[in-house]
Amino acid sequence: MQDQGDGRAWAGAGVKASFEAPLRAWENDFGHMLAYEGCRLRVRSGSRSYIGAAVHVAIGRNRRLLRTVERLYLDHAATTPIVPEARAAVAAAMDDWANPSSPHADGRRSRSAFEEARRTIASALGWRHDVILTSGASEAIQIVAARAKRPGRMVGPTEHEAVIAAMGGDAAVLTVDANGLIDLGSLEAELAKGPALIALQLVNNETGVIQPIEQIQAMARDAGSLLLCDCAQGAGKILLPDADFIAVSGHKLGGPPGIGALLVRDLAMLEPSGGQERGYRRGTENGPAAAGLAAALASRAFADAMPRLQELRALLEDEITSAGGQVIAAGAPRTATIGAYAMPGVASASQLIQFDLAGISVSAGSACSSGSMKASRVLGAMGVPEALAVSVVRVSFGPATRDHDVERFIAEWRRIASRAKAEAA
Repeated sequence: MQDQGDGRAWAGAGVKASFEAPLRAWENDFGHMLAYEGCRLRVRSGSRSYIGAAVHVAIGRNRRLLRTVERLYLDHAATTPIVPEARAAVAAAMDDWANPSSPHADGRRSRSAFEEARRTIASALGWRHDVILTSGASEAIQIVAARAKRPGRMVGPTEHEAVIAAMGGDAAVLTVDANGLIDLGSLEAELAKGPALIALQLVNNETGVIQPIEQIQAMARDAGSLLLCDCAQGAGKILLPDADFIAVSGHKLGGPPGIGALLVRDLAMLEPSGGQERGYRRGTENGPAAAGLAAALASRAFADAMPRLQELRALLEDEITSAGGQVIAAGAPRTATIGAYAMPGVASASQLIQFDLAGISVSAGSACSSGSMKASRVLGAMGVPEALAVSVVRVSFGPATRDHDVERFIAEWRRIASRAKAEAA
């Protein structure tokens, strides 16, 4: 990278070459990302280093070349594109613009459409009990964490940050094995201390590991406890468990953002607070988003694609292991849509940059925190060594992911791994 002398930076020959051949690695001047500073990227080239702003300028000045890269999106666990059925349903529902809580004819029409969406959501999820529509899974989790009628709180160590925060610092933390599965012995010991609300994921958002929720639910009921299951990554994809509370997120399954659902087995177990949704949340109901969520679930976009995605994931993992990579939690039951993969010796952040410049969107199994690249809390709870954990990336599929997408990712993975091996020799 060359300094222009006026605060700007311009990509050197190696970087420009990688833009012009976007499926090849960026070379020379960008080198490897060695650290985060705050949440700003620092890239080192030889003995010099450049803060992320310069990197963004260099990329920005090459925007025309970057546009020639056909993007490949493999980050569906973060959010997935709205399916056509949901997009159309949202647009149509805009005609019922009145407040569903209004008593006049316009409001009653909106209420009718809103309730129809609720029924469709329940039916599509195979849920026979109550459905509270929320702004997303995070709100659903917060409602239960604050108002479930049990004195204690219990949480798994590999849960999403939203769950950890909602359950509070006094919650008992369970343990997991090397695959990220809940240690049922630790659960039994905590249940013996008294009734509690237990918060656990159906599908882990970083590794794709599926918890034995039915067995956990049986243990909870025998002990007089309640189970809140975060199904943000499972709803619309695999069968839901018969938990006491289930949190669902629209934008994880092809619906619009800003909508989710809380499935409640028995409303008597949840303290109301007044407001809309029969007194369990506040805020004007979002009719168009509810219609979009209902349409996304009814489309079965993910559900119908799961057998094919299972085959794609098997192909991906065979290739990754043959290239010297490692599959995280390979021995555990896992969803077809999420996988975590380590490329030993290559920082996940460096991989992300190289994949991104090659037009491939994935995410990392580690987070920017306190000025350094720290290993994922989830991987740490599983006992993954930090040196390996900081080399993990997450790949997540959507209904439209195809064989050639996986082949393209594999080719780039091999290129990055080969380059790192050559440099280390």
